[in-house]
Amino acid sequence: MRLLLVAPNWIGDTLLAQPLLARLRARHPGLRIDAVAPGWTAPVLRRMPQVEEVVEVPFRHGELALGARLRLARRLRRRRYDEAIVLPNSFKSALVPFFAGVPRRVGFTGEARYGVLNVRHRLDAAATPLMVERYLQLAEAPGRPVERPVPAARIDVDEANLLIAVSRLGLDRSRPVVALCPGAEYGPAKRWPARHFAALARALAARGKAVWLVGAPAERALGDEIAGLAGGDALNLCGRTDLAAAIDLLSVAEAVVTNDSGLMHVAAALDRPLVALYGSSSPAHTPPLAPRARVVALDLECRPCFARECPLGHFRCMNELAPERVLAELDAAVAAARARA
Repeated sequence: MRLLLVAPNWIGDTLLAQPLLARLRARHPGLRIDAVAPGWTAPVLRRMPQVEEVVEVPFRHGELALGARLRLARRLRRRRYDEAIVLPNSFKSALVPFFAGVPRRVGFTGEARYGVLNVRHRLDAAATPLMVERYLQLAEAPGRPVERPVPAARIDVDEANLLIAVSRLGLDRSRPVVALCPGAEYGPAKRWPARHFAALARALAARGKAVWLVGAPAERALGDEIAGLAGGDALNLCGRTDLAAAIDLLSVAEAVVTNDSGLMHVAAALDRPLVALYGSSSPAHTPPLAPRARVVALDLECRPCFARECPLGHFRCMNELAPERVLAELDAAVAAARARA
């Protein structure tokens, strides 16, 4: 049996889909799973042991690109997939399996996708508040409840690629590493202030830790700012690695501190002791799927607002989240991990 997964467009959402793939493979041991995905999430799918092949889409997020979708569908038609699961809710995301003639096409009704999907689920937000539960719903027949408990997400590490990245970047692993992930693509309302990251880096360096700032090329300037404020106590790796190398580097961290971002879900899938910082968003929908994760957020009447920028202008949810509290949570996460070990 061959299954085609139309993957999400965000790194975090892609990682939240991995428990669905694990469940499908457990139920159907001979199942082959291929995925179509944008280039920026493809490295995550390639680290999932359930995925055989990732086909990168030749169009940008939000672009109809009807001709490109038709050409991709013609390529996939020759593979004769038995089923497709479409995770994004847009109409256009369901077009490729429809054009490819996949006989069973599963997903949520979304943007009135009658016809392009022929096994349609209706979203029950109260019954499935978590994104991972909504993805798992697609493993069931429409109307059947999600099987619980929800498994944790897990991805593989490429040890050879890790050694190459460490050598190329000249990294010193003689001291315990704490990775800080200061970015969040959605917007500044999800980002802990640079001065707070810098204060945390100085405190960790005073304890003998190596502090790595890990992030995307768009976060290089933010990393430079934090490194400057930290007075040399943090090494800025933002934009100096691709996503695959960032995954491998996070795997060797003693602990990770991160905003609600794709790298938060990466750290969770690597089962690293993790402190996840929430500002405008909420862990009630997309929490890190790891027992070691500690979620930190202030109890304010104005959050979560889910805005890209603070609509009230004061940004209290992150400004008032003190580095001392985050350091204490980090200590607790590491201590708990050592106790389990």
